[in-house]
Amino acid sequence: MERTIMEFSGRKFSLEDIGLIKSTVLTYPKLSQIELASTICELIGWIQVNGNPKTSQCLSYLRKLDDARIIKLPPLREKYAARKRASEYTPKKEDISWVDDSKISDCNSIQLELVQSNTDFNKWRTYVRNYHPLGAINFYGSQIRYTIKSESGRDLGCLLFSAASWKLAPRDKFIGWTLEDRKQRLNLIINNSRFLILPWVQISNLASRALSAAAKRIQDDWLKRYCYAPVVLETFVDSSKYTGVCYRASNWMYLGETQGRGRNDRHHENALTNKAIYIYPLQRDYIKVLKGEKPCKVVNPDDM
Repeated sequence: MERTIMEFSGRKFSLEDIGLIKSTVLTYPKLSQIELASTICELIGWIQVNGNPKTSQCLSYLRKLDDARIIKLPPLREKYAARKRASEYTPKKEDISWVDDSKISDCNSIQLELVQSNTDFNKWRTYVRNYHPLGAINFYGSQIRYTIKSESGRDLGCLLFSAASWKLAPRDKFIGWTLEDRKQRLNLIINNSRFLILPWVQISNLASRALSAAAKRIQDDWLKRYCYAPVVLETFVDSSKYTGVCYRASNWMYLGETQGRGRNDRHHENALTNKAIYIYPLQRDYIKVLKGEKPCKVVNPDDM
């Protein structure tokens, strides 16, 4: 069986795992795709630190197996498809009215609002899909979204933090990671994978202020949601289009350039633009935590 099928999202699958997945799909033909993914997570122990199943990653993997004709997934249910169509958000006139420094009094104290409800998620996704150059593709694994807001509640932009890149030579060399270190503690780095200031918003230093606000609260928010706290943020900046000035202004460290490969390109198949790598430590002893010399902050899910 192809190597690309036997490894996905940081997990290696045995032939026994594949057999169990095939058997489950055949045994429960009336389950939805989501229900199948959740069931398989339970059977093979594919869970997050907080004990929740990695349903989104599993669903993506099942679709990959379906594409390879190893399994045959049931079709998406019409109820889900209709709900997906109905989730589109249409910005209102007041949402997209011009905001600039002449209205700075409304933005003296910006705030980050966690995206939690379906309504907020649909609005956030619409903004990113329509106005971010990379769009709003699906991200799998642990992630937190914020909407950047003014004091009066005006939407100013969007932030997404999600899983870090599997392998990043300048980063891994800087940390001093062994292969085993990276496998065990990659989750302690999270990626600022989307950052958008809405195009009708022109407020001085807003981007760096938003990044600073995120850095101050992301550990606590991640700890509450996933029961552990990351210690480093990373991001990539396309140097052919952007200067990365907001990251430098927020004291992010430049580490070098990527090799022009995507996050999941482990076999050198996808040629992409080289990007500048920046990181931001969230605590002073982050290197010791990443190398396993000190523990990260954790909470017991049962205590929450």
